[in-house]
Amino acid sequence: MENAKSNTSDRELQIERTLNAPVGLVWEVFTKPGRIKNWWGPNGFTNTIFMMDVRPGGEWDFMMHGPDGRDYKNHSVYREIIPNKKIVFDHYNPNFTTTIEFEDMGDRTHLRWHMVFETAELFMAIVKAHNAAEGLKQNVEKLDVYLAGLK
Repeated sequence: MENAKSNTSDRELQIERTLNAPVGLVWEVFTKPGRIKNWWGPNGFTNTIFMMDVRPGGEWDFMMHGPDGRDYKNHSVYREIIPNKKIVFDHYNPNFTTTIEFEDMGDRTHLRWHMVFETAELFMAIVKAHNAAEGLKQNVEKLDVYLAGLK
């Protein structure tokens, strides 16, 4: 979806956080349907995972259930998987590419989460209409809380 040589600064969303959990556990909660459904999405959202095939070319299909009672279908295809290091997937409708990198810090993990939207217009529409920057922040906060509960 993305041309690596193009300037994407006008259509990027990113966040970094050091999590108080080892990389193996962080990887597990990103790659196991029974785990990710418990924390994925902004505050108030729940998930139903239909398919999660974590391998290059594998699909991830799920429904996010919003606090407003609406359902939001999500479809992604994994592009790159490096266990305990990196996940890259293309999300469709709206179109964006997500890269999540995991840095092993012993009993902690540094997370880098980077999203690039297909166009600057799409980026603005999603960020403005759905407050995607706040949603991403809430998603990482929910991840942190979920991990703390697993200790």
